[in-house]
Amino acid sequence: MPCPALEIPMTAVQSFDVAILGAGLAGRLAAWHLVRSGARVALVERGGPDGTGSAAHVAAAMLAPLAESAIAERRIVDLGIASVDLWRAWLAELPEPVFFQEDGTLVVWHARDRGEMSLFASRVRAVAPPELVAQRMRTLDGAGVAELEPALAGRFPQGLFLAGEGQLDNRGVLRALLSCAVSEGVHCVWEAGEVDADALPSLGICARVVLDCRGLGARAAWPAQPGQAGPGAMPGLRGLRGEVVRVHAPDVKLRRPVRMLHPRYPIYIAPKPNDLYVIGATELESEDDSPMSVRSALELLSAAHSLHPAFGEARVLELNVQRRPTRPDHLPAIRVDQAARTVRVNGLYRHGFLIAPAVTEAACAVVRALLNDDPAAHAVPAAVRWPGMIEAVTETPVSAGADGAGLLH
Repeated sequence: MPCPALEIPMTAVQSFDVAILGAGLAGRLAAWHLVRSGARVALVERGGPDGTGSAAHVAAAMLAPLAESAIAERRIVDLGIASVDLWRAWLAELPEPVFFQEDGTLVVWHARDRGEMSLFASRVRAVAPPELVAQRMRTLDGAGVAELEPALAGRFPQGLFLAGEGQLDNRGVLRALLSCAVSEGVHCVWEAGEVDADALPSLGICARVVLDCRGLGARAAWPAQPGQAGPGAMPGLRGLRGEVVRVHAPDVKLRRPVRMLHPRYPIYIAPKPNDLYVIGATELESEDDSPMSVRSALELLSAAHSLHPAFGEARVLELNVQRRPTRPDHLPAIRVDQAARTVRVNGLYRHGFLIAPAVTEAACAVVRALLNDDPAAHAVPAAVRWPGMIEAVTETPVSAGADGAGLLH
């Protein structure tokens, strides 16, 4: 992107191939991916390197495309399947180990909620690839549940097992990606505040292409689509509240993520190393980012206790709230402004870790095409695998202001 006239000495400005705005999950993945392909990369973040302001920092990081098919579209399932393969390959290339498992997802329910199982299974069969359902989803009796999870023996007479699904350590991934990117030469600017592409020269950065991964921080750059404006119209990008509890429960001993179906309080429980468990639920249609309410905490913890009574003696480590950047169709999008030489990635919603590798890989393919002055950068072969996700724009959106506190996740 051409640099405007500067009021600071030119000697203070460094030139880069790509400037990435936002050091959440997508920003770090992109920085690592691009620098390893030979690009000179600057990573600009409004907060600090620990990533505590990002939704990725509090996520359960489950890689469960089949389970998510019960509440998501086929596009999410396909992106998730591709991303699990990418996670497997990319994590093996990181110099420091990151917790990663593919031991499947166990789905259970209490007897009074058995109707939820029929709904869940029918939705999975309606959305997920039939061959994947046939290969990976199987019904369990009580003995089968106990064999997979001895800690739940005698507690659930039935269950569903979704083989091949996984999870990873979200915070470990964020640390490893940043460490590797920096060691490869990524230039990082921390505590930059709310900045957009126009502010880069004031930070001493001149970039040929800008990759915007700011999540809700880029809200102004994602206005409602033409024909969708007016009273009651859904904004082009909004935040959906998610709530997550982290506990230390050495007496529980779950081996894999467990989802418990319930008409009002469906939860997931993801076991992490050192007897840590992440407990979460579905999203709330709210922009509120205030601390978790007593009601929400009670519902999450009561549901966990009903799964296994030993959660009653767990120690609550964190009660976390974050807003997920969400588009009206709940699908991710990549917008390519060739005139401004800017690529914008957003809308990963509740599927951040599940789909981020495939989405980021496509965005990086577009960035490389822009660097090569490809006149059809929005339709490069590596990116058209996901038709409809990549959009060419002809007008540069309004510069993003300070609205929105979340990062891409």
